[in-house]
Order: sequence, then structure tokens, then C-alpha cells
Amino acid sequence: MGLGLAALGIVFGDIGTSPLYTLKTVLDTVGRADAPTVLGILSLLVWTLVVVTTLKYVTVAMSIDNHGEGGILALMALVGGKARKRPVIVAIGLFGAALIYGDGAVTPAISVLSALEGLNMVAPSFQPWVLPAAVAILVALFVIQPFGTATIGKAFGPVMALWFLALAAMGIGGILHHPAVLAALDPRYGLAFLVSGGLKAFLILGGVFLCVTGAEALYADMGHFGSRPIRLSWVAVVFPCLVINYAGQAAMVLEQGQVDGNIFYRLCPGPLLVPLVILATLATIIASQAIITGAFSMTRQAIRLGWMPRLMVTQTSAEGYGQIYVGAVNWLLMLVTLGLALAFRKSDSLASAYGIAVSLTMLMTTVLLFIAMREIWRWSVPVAGAVAGCFLVVDLAFFTSNLVKLLDGGYVPLLLAALVYGVMWVWHRGTRAVSARLNENTVAVGDFTAQAVARRTPRVPGTAVFLTRTATDVPPSLVWHVEHNKALHENIVVLTVETGHVPYVAEAEHLAIDEIAPNFWRARAQYGFMEHPDIPVLLREAAQHGCDLGLDDATYYVGHATIMHRDDGKGLPRWQEAVYAALERNASHVGDVLRLPADRTVELGRQVFI
Repeated sequence: MGLGLAALGIVFGDIGTSPLYTLKTVLDTVGRADAPTVLGILSLLVWTLVVVTTLKYVTVAMSIDNHGEGGILALMALVGGKARKRPVIVAIGLFGAALIYGDGAVTPAISVLSALEGLNMVAPSFQPWVLPAAVAILVALFVIQPFGTATIGKAFGPVMALWFLALAAMGIGGILHHPAVLAALDPRYGLAFLVSGGLKAFLILGGVFLCVTGAEALYADMGHFGSRPIRLSWVAVVFPCLVINYAGQAAMVLEQGQVDGNIFYRLCPGPLLVPLVILATLATIIASQAIITGAFSMTRQAIRLGWMPRLMVTQTSAEGYGQIYVGAVNWLLMLVTLGLALAFRKSDSLASAYGIAVSLTMLMTTVLLFIAMREIWRWSVPVAGAVAGCFLVVDLAFFTSNLVKLLDGGYVPLLLAALVYGVMWVWHRGTRAVSARLNENTVAVGDFTAQAVARRTPRVPGTAVFLTRTATDVPPSLVWHVEHNKALHENIVVLTVETGHVPYVAEAEHLAIDEIAPNFWRARAQYGFMEHPDIPVLLREAAQHGCDLGLDDATYYVGHATIMHRDDGKGLPRWQEAVYAALERNASHVGDVLRLPADRTVELGRQVFI
């Protein structure tokens, strides 16, 4: 129950604030409030929540986890190592993850604006202040990120619990005025609306889709709480409260016969309007915080999997592993979010830019789920195809209807996703090219030791740890060190750090170390993509593997590559090399990422032509 309450504050903020603008957006598009239309739209909202959120994500997706972790990147890592067409799977997973960044920029802007627009109903004179107030709240939200949210985060659950109770109470009040609205729970009303409305009714699905824009977060945040608390919160609290509120809004429209104004706030009694605006603003801030935290977590996963440049990840709380801060992502998200708020100015305008990125992400998740059904669950093609096919039809319908928004602002999150995907793709290609070039210059261990003996290379006391990307032989950095310093430490450890396709690696499997020549050790450190590497702490365990070298005072040697363009026509295109070089120059230092002691770390520079 405690974890379920916490999940209310972290997981359900986005989908929980959708009633602020979803039905209003759909009815503004339709422009009429007759019973068949309103009941048809309500039926579509309810059954979209059932099929997409309850069946696809809560039931199926959350049953396919990568050692407890969820989300499209964790799913990609899970099935990518088991399926044959890995490049295709990786491309699907990465672009789906990139799309979430686009959604992460739109969500805070549309949520905060939609909450503050309730002030227009308190007094029309507040209207000029809605946008400035939204900008101020958004700036404050991003500015407090470096301090962490551990303290205020404890209040997220109770605040969201109060929010969902308010949704239900308002919805019940509306339903009591027009109980016949409950007939829309019958899916035939939604189907009849789609069939009779033709193409225009189909295009309305783009607005209906807004009710499930936070569903992907349920799967992505599974690692923080586990599946049971999230499922409990959804079934017992969130889903019924959302359905009741949408039904109450629809009942209000049927009773009053108009679609003008803010339908959500019309449900609220006048004396309680100001407290509701305050509660809605708090709920949207919490929803925005969840999106920002999710962007940080996904960035860490992408970095550890080798798909993003090294960025400084700061742990802001000792209590929760998910409490992290990534400065570069925070400030870029802030700039884009503020730009969207200032450009679109109103929540109903921003709705045109919302949904297309999330619908495409959900479509890609369905493809990966089908592969997981076949590869992980070993389902037959007909069974997996039937289940995934149903989800695919729904996802395609929503994505196709959202394409109408493309020129009205839908291109914004797609453009952001394309930029993020481009960075991922170029970084990975550049990293592989650098590794290939370095592996061309390795020297066999036997040859290296023979040369050291032949040249009578002096050995100095102490231990040197060379960090390298090469998995075999002697790395170029060690060869370069001996050639220029004319000396060699008494004990040499060559260490390669790898990231697996699982979130966590058993502690006993973190380090493997072998003596491949007298006083020459080859070590391999392996971490999961959700772990923080700490090499000095890890090497203290070397004695348990037979390597008692006194590594507490070791000197660490880290290579620093200056990227150059190779002119033999075998390298990367010049623009890719230039982009990768810029990313490499601005990436965090390897020593900081691996927590190497600064006073015992030596950087070896070299040019690498790719």
C-alpha cells in the first residue's frame, strides 16, 4: 500500500492530469454536443483506457521486464540480444526512446498551462497573467532540479491521492445531474460514433488519444516500484477516478448543451474553484516532475548502453536510486519547454503538438512486445500475432489520426526526437570506429614483455591501471606510455569496463581478473545499465581473485582521443566525424564517470583517425 501511494505521485501524474484538457480538446474539434456524439466520445475515452493502458501496458507489457526494469530501452536491451535482426530492433527501440524526449518537452508546458487556465473562470481579468505565471512555474521547476526532489517528493503521493479523489468527487457530481451518461460504458456507442462519423470521426481519435499519453510511464517506472504497486494503484484508484471524471464532464456537456469554455472546471462548485486551481497546478507540477525524472533515468540507461555521450549523472538522494540529476538534459528540456509555452501560449493550441510522439512510441513498443512474446515467452506466431495485432491496429489508428496534427505543431516533438536519435546514432558509430582503430594498434602480451626485457626497460615500484576499450592484447596507451617514459611499473593491470544488457549485474560477477604474464593482469569490469561504476571500490575486491597488488594507491592511466578525419576514404563521412568529435570534446571525463581519484589519474593524449 505504501509503494502504491508513492507510485501515485511518481507514475500517474501525466495520465492523471489528462482530464484537464482531453475532453475539451475533442469536443472543440467536433463542435457539437448532441447525445450520440458525447456518448460516443466518452465511450472511446473509456475503452481507450481499457485497451491501451489496462490491457497493453498494465497486463502485458509489465509482465515482460528486464530483471525488474521496464521501458522501451530496457525492452530493447532484453530482446535485442535474443532476436536475429538486432539492428532493426535497436533502431526501433532507440527512436521510440528519442520520441519520449519530445513528449517530455511538451508535457510540462501543456499541463501547467491547462491548470492555470482555470483562473479565467475565477475572473476574466486573470487571463493576461496565465502565460507569465506558467513560465515562472516552469522555470522554478527546472531550477530546483539540481537540489533533488527527495524531500518534497514524499508529499507527491498524498497530493496526487487528493487529486484523484477530487476527480472522482467532481465526476460523481456531474453524473448525478445526468445518470444516463453511464450508458457510454457500452463500447457499441464508440463504435457507432466511428462508423457513422466517417473520416471526421476517425480523425477525432487524435484528441481521444490524449487520455493515455502517460501510459508509457507506467512501464518505464516499473523498476522504481515493481509491477504490483503500480497495478494496484491503477486498478483501485487511478482508472476508476479517471472514468468517473470523464463521465461527469460528459454529463455536464449533455445537461448544458454547450462545448464552450473549460469543461473540467465547470464541474467544480464556485466556492471551491480557487482551491481546485491550486490543486490542479500542484498535480501538473508533479506530473512534469515525473516526466523530467523519467528523462534523466532514460538518459542514464542510454549512456550506460553506449548510445549517448558521457554526461555527468549526479545522485541527489541516498534514499532512492532513481533520484538523479543530469544537468545537460535539464537545461535543454527547460529551453524547449519554455519555447513551446511561449510559442503556443494556450493549452488547446499545444494539444496539436501533443500525442503524435507518444502514439509513435507506443507503436514501436508493440513491435518489441511481439518479438518478446516470441523470443521470451515462446508463444506461437498465431497467438503472439493475434495479441500484438490487436494492439497494433489500435496504435496505428491513433498514430494515423495524430498525423493530421503534423503541420499544426506535431512536427515539433518529431523534430526533437530526430535530433536526439541522430546524436545517439552518430555517437555509437563514432565509438565503434574509435574502438576499431585502437584495436589495429594492439601488441600481443608475449611480444610486449619480450621487448621490455630486450630493451632492459626499468621497472619502478607501484601499480599502474590502464583503462582501455581493447578486450585483448596490450592497449596502445600502455605501449605509448613505455615508449615515451622509458619505464614500466612493477605491476600492470589492464582494465576494460563493459555494460551488459541487463539493469544489474550480480556483485560476484562485477570483476574478473587473470594474470596473463608475470605481474601483468587483465581485468574486466562488468556493470548493468542501471548501475554506477566505481572502479577504485571495485578493484579492492581484486585480492579475492588472487590479485593482491595493493591497488589502494594505484595510478590510473586514461586515454584521451583527439578525433581526426582519415583521408584514405575508409573512415566515417566528414560530417559524422565532425559531429562525433564535438560530442567527444564536450562529454564528461572518463575519470569522473568511473569515479577515479583525480590526484592519481594520468591522461594520455593521442590522435585517432576515424
